[in-house]
Amino acid sequence: MDNQELNFEGVEKQPLKSFTEKAYLDYSMYVILDRALPALGDGLKPVQRRIIYAMSELGLAAANKHKKSARTVGDVIGKYHPHGDTACYEAMVLMAQPFAYRYPIVDGQGNWGSQDDPKSFAAMRYTESKLTKYADVLLGELAHGTVDWQPNFDGSLDEPMILPSRLPNLLLNGTQGIAVGMATDIPPHNLREVAAACIHLLEDPEATTAALMKHIKGPDLPTGGEIISPRADIKEFYEKGVGAFKARAVYEIEDGNIVVTAFPYQVSGSKVTEQIAEQIRAKKLPMIEDVRDESDHENATRLVIIPRSNRVDLVEVMNHLFATTDLERGYRVNLNIIGLDGRPRVMGLRDLLSGWLEFRITTVTRRLQHRLDKVRKRLHILEGLMIAYLNLDEVIRIIRREDEPKPVLMKRFKLSDEQAEEILNTRLRHLAKLEEMKIREERKELEAEAENLEGTLASKAKLKKLVAKEIEADAQKHGDARRTKIVEREAAVAIDETSLIAKEPVTVVLSTGGFVRQAKGHEIDPRSLSYKGGDAFQSVARGQSLQQAIFVDSTGRTYSLPAHSLPSARGNGEPLSGRLNPPDGAKFAGVIMGEPEDLWLLASDAGYGFTVRLKELITDRRAGKTVLNVPENSHVLPPALVPSADSLVLVVNSEGKMLAFKVSDVPEMPKGKGNKLFDIPSKKAASRDEVLTAVAVVPPNGTLVLWSGDKQKTLTWAELKEFKGERAQRGAVLPRGWRQIDRAEGFSPPPKA
Repeated sequence: MDNQELNFEGVEKQPLKSFTEKAYLDYSMYVILDRALPALGDGLKPVQRRIIYAMSELGLAAANKHKKSARTVGDVIGKYHPHGDTACYEAMVLMAQPFAYRYPIVDGQGNWGSQDDPKSFAAMRYTESKLTKYADVLLGELAHGTVDWQPNFDGSLDEPMILPSRLPNLLLNGTQGIAVGMATDIPPHNLREVAAACIHLLEDPEATTAALMKHIKGPDLPTGGEIISPRADIKEFYEKGVGAFKARAVYEIEDGNIVVTAFPYQVSGSKVTEQIAEQIRAKKLPMIEDVRDESDHENATRLVIIPRSNRVDLVEVMNHLFATTDLERGYRVNLNIIGLDGRPRVMGLRDLLSGWLEFRITTVTRRLQHRLDKVRKRLHILEGLMIAYLNLDEVIRIIRREDEPKPVLMKRFKLSDEQAEEILNTRLRHLAKLEEMKIREERKELEAEAENLEGTLASKAKLKKLVAKEIEADAQKHGDARRTKIVEREAAVAIDETSLIAKEPVTVVLSTGGFVRQAKGHEIDPRSLSYKGGDAFQSVARGQSLQQAIFVDSTGRTYSLPAHSLPSARGNGEPLSGRLNPPDGAKFAGVIMGEPEDLWLLASDAGYGFTVRLKELITDRRAGKTVLNVPENSHVLPPALVPSADSLVLVVNSEGKMLAFKVSDVPEMPKGKGNKLFDIPSKKAASRDEVLTAVAVVPPNGTLVLWSGDKQKTLTWAELKEFKGERAQRGAVLPRGWRQIDRAEGFSPPPKA
């Protein structure tokens, strides 16, 4: 192959930066203007407009029969909207769902989804559809010269650029959309209220938002419920075009049970049921016996919540559920719209209605002008017909004798081309005397109509009056009562979890395998419990149900879990690893409970330790909190409670020596490695030939219990004197047969009788 230089002559060159910038801007403008945001005039996105227009072209008016939805979708994507059929059908389904649209535009037959699962609709080959009566508000004036048309994507057909909506559909049905760099969230509103506000604004163009809010109280959601936001919050988003509001379910008390009769907008009943059931399972709602969804054809929404007794405060329960489930929801408001100038912007309520009324007045003006042009054209034709009837014999003679009668007629009677053509097209049967009477009557009516149309077009006041009259007529025809109550209420507050739990003594037991459980009372003997094969008792803590159980692992990390949330001691417990995330290879060394200011001794088997307040050990992190820095290859010993400042610390090593010293010699620290408690030579420490096997704290006149396997030995306060020394010494040798100690625990002296 010859080496030829590539020739780029005539090829446009562009820097990659400018090309990508332009390409992305073009894409973003397409998404904003032609996909995601609604137009102010008809409140529709392009795909919705094309679906409605295609259905009208298919003859799917409200009075006609339903047709397969696939037929409509095929027409839409084949003629006007070359995109995915699934997305197109979903847009069509949304317009048919009475729980999604305040005033549905599509009348569906078959499975069109449910409030529980809006996406559960059947495929388009199974469902049938036509337009609703409300769709006439959007389409009724389409053939009357009211809007501009544009070629479709391949130029073979024309489609309307906008529909001549007779009502502000944008506010009535609302919409949601995410474009590039902007989004829109417009809630639905009540038709009668919006119509009244429009009429008010026509009569008083300077009306304030507050004046309009005397008519529009707030959004009107299709599923009912209550809007509980303060009026100031609603006024804020009507003035600025951006804000939020809260809506909640409606309930009533029936036979001592709570019955929810309406959910907030876009909330699934099955999800709410699951949220409540989950709280019941987690013992966060002990006052609730059961929750049942009894919704059916007669009761579209009926969720029954059954209390355990008639002493339960149902209002408090509902406030808790409002705060913790979807029975109360917040909604964003962002009135971001493509205005009449074709540019997207955020509008307040007043600007939005003023803009739409401008669109409506323009539309009505075009309709009237279109009708006036037709009337004038017909009057012109009737004028020619009257001339023909008054000179009938001569007209017939010219038609019979002339080869080209049309120019002769035009010259003889001074007719226009259209008039002569109409005369020549007149049938013989219409030459009767009666027809002349009909023409005179029609001419009289059309002249009166033309005069009326001209008078309306010439007067802004008459035009506004006509627009107001038509809005009022549509409001009476399509309007209905408000579904959503607006009741200003206090924000819902969840019940404090601790108030639901009885304060009672509990014992938390930890096994060597990391399994945990809790039993009521302090009398339980943890060694008498059953353990899984290969598992055994490790540590026990006694405290109150409302306290935190704090677990210490072998790496020196602490973890906290509410004691009442732990599984019952009736079983073998549950692994802590299911609720916590300890480091790989870590094992749990002990569990402690108590008051925040309690002092505990933490030590590693390398011979170091310190005392720490219990409050420093509490954490809500699943991965825990590093408290004791443990030397490499060393492990944490079970923690010991420090009952008083004059207690003794007892440490035992693997060579059978025990040292006792004052607890005041051990430093108090929030975290760290600690100080040396027992003198282990560095060589033995490095090879782990010598380690600490047990640590305990004994109060004055208390006793020390040592365990060696299943055997236990008790030493009195007096017997501990021979092991006394200074911190970091080697201690004294334990009696023969008790030199392999694996656990030690200090006990307070019995109370005096």
